Amino acid sequence: MTPELLDRVRDRLAVTGAEPTPALVAAALRADGRVYGDSIVLAVVAALHREAMGVGPLDSLLAEPGVTDILVNGPDEVHIDRGAGLERVFVRTGDDAAIRRLATRLAAAAGRRLDDATPYADVRLPDGTRFHAILAPIAAPGTCLSLRIPARKGFTLESLIAAGSLPADGAQLLHNLLATRKAFLISGGTGTGKTTLLAALLSAVDPAERIVVVEDAGELRPDHPHVVRLEARPANVEGAGEISLRALVRQALRMRPDRLVIGEVRGPEVVDLLTALNTGHEGGCGTIHANSPADVPARLEALGALAGLPRDAVHSQVASALQAVVHLTRLSNGVRRISSIHALHRLPSGEVVTRPVADFPANAPTTFHPPAALFAGAA
Repeated sequence: MTPELLDRVRDRLAVTGAEPTPALVAAALRADGRVYGDSIVLAVVAALHREAMGVGPLDSLLAEPGVTDILVNGPDEVHIDRGAGLERVFVRTGDDAAIRRLATRLAAAAGRRLDDATPYADVRLPDGTRFHAILAPIAAPGTCLSLRIPARKGFTLESLIAAGSLPADGAQLLHNLLATRKAFLISGGTGTGKTTLLAALLSAVDPAERIVVVEDAGELRPDHPHVVRLEARPANVEGAGEISLRALVRQALRMRPDRLVIGEVRGPEVVDLLTALNTGHEGGCGTIHANSPADVPARLEALGALAGLPRDAVHSQVASALQAVVHLTRLSNGVRRISSIHALHRLPSGEVVTRPVADFPANAPTTFHPPAALFAGAA
């Protein structure tokens, strides 16, 4: 079966709009004036079904255990991450037109427009997979697809210890962080496991507490009996119907949350989160992109500026709203690991800085620092 043959069958079936059944595919093949065996007919049927459903030629990778990311960089260039870094795999995706059709269909199914006028889209597929596409020629060497696959099973703090992502004494610190209802952020770069750790921590929250989660794209699936999830919605193809994270944070505050969680703090909603944590909503948490724990105050300052909050006001809010930062890194071998826990401290100047509570070197014992007293029974 060649791409040219598949294109001819696709074009013939497109005239009638019929489903690619074996009988119709066989009839379309006969129009070529050649005789094809059953294996070719079934292969064409399977290929057309993959195009019409699921993620086409990437379906087998999506179903493979352990795969967390699938990246397509133009025709026939596919990389996956099984947890040990990116590796290239051979998957025949077809030409750029085929990748573009797949991207357009997936975006349309989620109510998003993807064409030359709007050449990129970020959506969540029905199975929870985060899907991003950007079309050529904006992207080179061709249309690029990125799929972030949600964890198929939830992690606990104990399973993170077993995986080498968390030392046992670090788990005790995190349990104390939850028990004392400290507000905290989990920081780190892309793909360091922030969402995985946050879900594990929320799974350890007292079952009697009500957790309200606000996310841009629904990824958090904590194993907890009382979780309400609110998910933002982008504007539709007419530019209407957008529901922002900031609006959802405000709604969440009216839902009597014991813990308010923002999946990722990335914009003006940081102001509403800080306001909530300063008005009696203890134990709130979320994730944030930052290169190090020490960079988190500056990152919050930048996000607060997006909402028009001056620098000194941001630092005042942060000083009373947040108590800790848990930072994650990804080692050269692909292992995601908690590297440190910091406490937030306000200087006489009013500026907020972080100070280490505990450091977790990859090949050395944990180092505790005096601020560890912030967490009852931590040291």
